[in-house]
Amino acid sequence: MSGIPDDTLPDPVPLMGCPYKANPYPLYERMREASPVHRVLFPSGVQAWLVTGYEAARSALNDERLGKNHGRGNDHWRARASIMPEPQHSQLQVHLLHQDPPHHTRMRRFVTDAFTSRRIDQLRPRFQELADALVDGLPEHGPADLVTGFAARFPFQVLAEVIGLPPELAGRFDRDWGKVVQPVGPTDPGRPRYEARLHGLQGYIADVIAHKREHGEDDLLSRLVVARDRGELSQDELGSMIFQLLVAGQEPVTNQLTTALIALFHHPGQLARLRGDPDLLPRAVEELLRYDSAFELTTWRFFDRDSELHGTRVPAGDSVIVSLCAANRDPRRFPEPDTLDLDRGSNPHLAFGHGIHFCPGATLARTELQIALGTLLARLPGLHLSIKEEDLEWIPAVLGRGTHHLPVGYDQRL
Repeated sequence: MSGIPDDTLPDPVPLMGCPYKANPYPLYERMREASPVHRVLFPSGVQAWLVTGYEAARSALNDERLGKNHGRGNDHWRARASIMPEPQHSQLQVHLLHQDPPHHTRMRRFVTDAFTSRRIDQLRPRFQELADALVDGLPEHGPADLVTGFAARFPFQVLAEVIGLPPELAGRFDRDWGKVVQPVGPTDPGRPRYEARLHGLQGYIADVIAHKREHGEDDLLSRLVVARDRGELSQDELGSMIFQLLVAGQEPVTNQLTTALIALFHHPGQLARLRGDPDLLPRAVEELLRYDSAFELTTWRFFDRDSELHGTRVPAGDSVIVSLCAANRDPRRFPEPDTLDLDRGSNPHLAFGHGIHFCPGATLARTELQIALGTLLARLPGLHLSIKEEDLEWIPAVLGRGTHHLPVGYDQRL
């Protein structure tokens, strides 16, 4: 399935093509067995060093030598990877994912209160209302596309509630803007559309800031604007953090819903068991996150000097990326890792990362997945994939996994 013959792995290993996106796990298995670190090649022409094993991945995610700030990237990396043009790169790429301490520590404290377990639990009934309303809008009988009808809408509606995005602004958000995180090189025919997305998203963020400055409330977006006006955040940091919330806060959950449902469709016995025993949902969600994570690869990390990484010499400024999916299928950590086991006990997967960059929205994402899967299975009896699994259209994103559409059938809508 990897598209690479069973012989010596090439250098660099190409991470591209439809077979790879549909099922990268056979290739990851070969890479893990050969070495914890490999040079890889992405469709944009960017080369990076990929970490694949569980212990190696966990160590790299917690390695203080590896920084996230793009200023650490060398000229060779920057020539290919700094795809977002100026001034947008400087204005939208200084969010939490691209910061190191102490800047990361200072910025992260502004968002953590909005995503505490206590607050998310308080909002659970509202999230359930949103999920039920979306299911109410599906056809009484199949077929339906669960991406356009549910998975692409539910996470954004939930996010709007959590961060304080008012309905009038939430209704204006164009999901197409989220594609600005998918690399499009300067000579790509799709470059003009890519830049149009950037300008559209920047204009939208400016409108959100203006609205919150005039109609401030006790919510995350208002607090970020107040922090900017007090000089605690720069203008670019404010715009970047809102950019991260809008894009990273909803698209990965959309994708995780598709990978989770596809995994359950592939294991109908497990699906039936989960439908019959909703109490399994919290544990099932952890296993589905491990089995096929929407966060397939992390974003860039860099050494500031030539360094050793698990026996491989990595030049300063080259990008280091961790494969969360490869780590989560490592048999040295997870017995029978290619089996979807809803009874799996210890499940310290890395789907949300590890260390100081552990996803601050992990509790929210877990709650969304539990509510979404529980609602869909309970209210759509006979839910099944209505096309062949090999005909699914996987998104071409470099770092993430998910499908553009998820055509399903079901007996009725309850």
